[in-house]
Amino acid sequence: MEEQLVQLLSATQSSSEGPRKAAEAQLRSLYGHSDFAIGLVAIASHDSVPLNTRQAALLCLKTFVLAAWSSQLDEFKGQVLVRDEEKARVRAALLDLATSEREDRKVKSAASYVVSKIANADFPDEWPDLLPKLMHLIPNGTDGQLHGALKVLDELVDDCFNEEQFFNVARDLVKVVYDVAVNDSRKTTLRALAVSVFRGCFDILEMVMEDHKAAVKAFADEALSAWTPFFIQVMKSRLPSPPSEDDENQDTGSAEAYRGLVALKLQVVKVLMRIRSVFPAMLSPQSPVLFTATWEELSSLQGAYHQMYIEEERQSRLEDADGLPYTLDFLVLEELDFMQACLRASPVRVELEKQLQSQNGTEGTWVTEVMKLAVAYAQITTEEEGLWNVDVNIFLSEETSVTANYTPRTACGDLVIKLGEWLNAATVEGLLSYTRSLYSTTQSWKAKEAALYILNQLLGDFQDVDKQIGPEAANGFIDFIRYAMQQQDIFLRARGYLVAGSLTRTSGDALQQVAASFMEASLQAITNDDSDVVQVSCIRALQYYLQSIPPAATLPMQSSIISALSNYLQTQDLQELAESDDLMVTLVETLRDAILLDTRICLTGAGLDLLFTIASHGASNFQLTMLVNETFEEATSTISALGSDAYVQLCEKVLPSLTGAFDIGNLTEENALTNLAAELLSVLAEHGSEPLPQGFVQAVMPKLNRLLLGSNDEELLKAATTAVKNMLMHDSKQLFDWRDETGKGGLEVVLVIIDRLLSPAVDDNAAAEVGALAAEVVEKAGSERLGPYLMQLLRAVAVRLGSAAQAQFIQSLTLVFARLSLVNAHEVVDFLAQLQVGQDTGLQVVLAKWLENSVTFAGYDEIRQNVIALSKLYDLKDPRVAQTMVKGDLIVPQSDRIMTRSRARNSKHFVLTSSSVPLTPYPTDPDQYTLVPAPLKILKVLVEELLSASGASRAMDAAAAAELAEEGSDDGDWEDEPNVLDLGLGTTKADLMALTEDGVSGVGGFRQRDDETQAYLVGFFRDAAAKPGFAEEFASLTPEEQEKLRAMS
Repeated sequence: MEEQLVQLLSATQSSSEGPRKAAEAQLRSLYGHSDFAIGLVAIASHDSVPLNTRQAALLCLKTFVLAAWSSQLDEFKGQVLVRDEEKARVRAALLDLATSEREDRKVKSAASYVVSKIANADFPDEWPDLLPKLMHLIPNGTDGQLHGALKVLDELVDDCFNEEQFFNVARDLVKVVYDVAVNDSRKTTLRALAVSVFRGCFDILEMVMEDHKAAVKAFADEALSAWTPFFIQVMKSRLPSPPSEDDENQDTGSAEAYRGLVALKLQVVKVLMRIRSVFPAMLSPQSPVLFTATWEELSSLQGAYHQMYIEEERQSRLEDADGLPYTLDFLVLEELDFMQACLRASPVRVELEKQLQSQNGTEGTWVTEVMKLAVAYAQITTEEEGLWNVDVNIFLSEETSVTANYTPRTACGDLVIKLGEWLNAATVEGLLSYTRSLYSTTQSWKAKEAALYILNQLLGDFQDVDKQIGPEAANGFIDFIRYAMQQQDIFLRARGYLVAGSLTRTSGDALQQVAASFMEASLQAITNDDSDVVQVSCIRALQYYLQSIPPAATLPMQSSIISALSNYLQTQDLQELAESDDLMVTLVETLRDAILLDTRICLTGAGLDLLFTIASHGASNFQLTMLVNETFEEATSTISALGSDAYVQLCEKVLPSLTGAFDIGNLTEENALTNLAAELLSVLAEHGSEPLPQGFVQAVMPKLNRLLLGSNDEELLKAATTAVKNMLMHDSKQLFDWRDETGKGGLEVVLVIIDRLLSPAVDDNAAAEVGALAAEVVEKAGSERLGPYLMQLLRAVAVRLGSAAQAQFIQSLTLVFARLSLVNAHEVVDFLAQLQVGQDTGLQVVLAKWLENSVTFAGYDEIRQNVIALSKLYDLKDPRVAQTMVKGDLIVPQSDRIMTRSRARNSKHFVLTSSSVPLTPYPTDPDQYTLVPAPLKILKVLVEELLSASGASRAMDAAAAAELAEEGSDDGDWEDEPNVLDLGLGTTKADLMALTEDGVSGVGGFRQRDDETQAYLVGFFRDAAAKPGFAEEFASLTPEEQEKLRAMS
């Protein structure tokens, strides 16, 4: 059995897909064999087997365990394939492997992970001796055994304990890992792993704190009284000199010891940050000592960091097999973040403010010293310099903060930003003071660039929060900027141009005298500078000038800016440029700002041509296409407002390019380009004159018709459908008079398009706009022109609505009937009541979907039309509507299922509040609802719409959130940090995902106030209340709905 497994496991690592897939299938076919699981453990335990095969055995075992070990596991496939006696053998052998004396950390880590998965199902009932064995092994085992035991314990803490299990062993567990952490005779990497286990405990404590606040705080207080002195001791200890590069490469004893010390310090800083987030009040009294220790260490590490990363190019951002980071750059990064956190602690602030008040001026203050520290660690590393020289896009992504690469350089920017939020003037003065002293020395260009980089970060934050730098300080930096712009070092020169733009943007009128010359210098450098880095920096800097200098000064330069951008593009390989997403976006952003100075340049200049050229090579970049769309929409709307002649000129200029893009996209099968062209055409038609320019429909309709009847691309179909709808809105006569190459009239062509989009072969998302098109056809063509096609069209819409599932599509189709109901609701009910859709009437199908989804409708006009249409249906008092039963209120089930942290993270139905407290999870059964008559449901919907239209819903949500935040607040003496999320926390990620899935966050989650709709609904309810029968319906509303109606009416 084992030989067969080894062969199959080796084959699963083949680079050839065929043999690999076959081996994986054979392994799955062996799942039912009684020796399968124990055989995999045996293979993983054999030293003679190659390491990659041993790891593959454990990976295969993990997959098997998740699928076939226990029904308790989330990925269980339905059948337990391991007998109880075999499970006992596997558990014992696997734990022995995980806690063996071997030093192979990768195998032991993988074994520990499988142990945790089995423990998820079997601990403690079927595996009661697991934890006692670990607790015995940790203080008594060898280093090898200790390592394995800590890894298993770490996995248990992370993945297995529920609150009851954790609190039963918490004191013993914390004590046993504490003893390892403080034991100088143990390897520092093992001590670091013990600290990491302790840090994992805080995730459990945070999760249960809301329900057991007093007990959790008492336990944390007791634990931290022992741990805190150890943390302070480690923070105060000093690292030895770093090993040489040769020692690092040869992995000598000194290099290993250094790595271990760095790893230990790193874990201590990480756990301090975790304590600060969960129990800030407990850490606050120690914050001055910790702040001082962190500052002193960062000061002492400057030389080593500079040598290793600024002058040399040592390996950075490295972690060991246990996931513990161990390189100096990681430690510096964590300590910079912790120093920033300490600056928000009240005891630290009180002491620093006292020192600042006792000193006169900015020379020699602690603020200046912070700037010195920040500049030291913000210098461009050798690695960054090499990367940015090779790929200017990487430089730009760092500059625009779109990179996920968080480095000491960016951390220094954040540190100074936080300091500036607290001490605005002192921070600017301290940075100016240190920059003066720095520029008077012969220090390297990297230090001088770093000082301006820090200024740039600070100015960017000022811009974000609408603050300005003082005129005196702004003028104080001018000489350093001019100096930088004239240097040979490209990154210092580029920084000079960037800061010149930022400073102009955030200094009000203070730099108006030099702003024009700075802008002119940037414009010249785009064309004349030899460095790509400098050129793109100047392109970005132009945005700052265009956004801040009065248009009277920039408008004369509009053509020159567009020309400079065009010249730059001509020097680039556009195919290579298309791969530089950030650079392409920067080009479009600058071009947008230039075009919008006066959009009339689109009629005579090369602005739009340049925009389309960039777009055609970057159509697959979502951010770029959004910018192109926004720019074109702004230009189109402003030009259209000038009158029909200007709009005709615009069409003459852009239609050949747009229709040509359809042909190019078709030839090259470049879907993204075709999609973009359809979106832009839709925008052009949306802002069209009435009537449209002669020949507009003839120019675009043949291509749109071909796409709408032949394409399956969802976004393309939506954009093309909208384009046809917009043409119909602005000039139905031209569209209906148009004939295709077969002689078919425009109305018939559109009906064929609608028929195709309503067919089951086209999915909901692709057909999302067909309802709006159908409604427009009905409105513009009328019943006389449509004849028998009207009933066929409405029947097709009703049938498709019955199977629709996507929200936008449901809204689109529903609004066909809503718009008809605005004119004659009785006829709509007559038609739907006579229509048979499957086993139900059309009235049942349409009203059920309509009323179930109404509260999720989007768009002011659409919501208002829907509200009025529903009110008219209600006012009919039609017995057929009254007899139609639809979904009422959600029946909320109760559950007492115990949640581990693992289940909490993985359950899609598990709800987390903003304080990360688990609530009752929903069961996996489908949601259940009450059944109510359609008129009552209409009232329920309209009550909700009344609340939304008034803006009260948003206010209530905000008030509830504020109340919840107040209840959960226990920041002690730390400043609030409402906009900072620890994305490393599982709870935070779960919160964000819940917001995304529920649609509560972002634009669609809250509706702005709508006075017109509110006034209509207030009048509707006032009239309805005066009519017979309303009192009975009012009594059928929920108490919450009744109260909302009383409050709003």
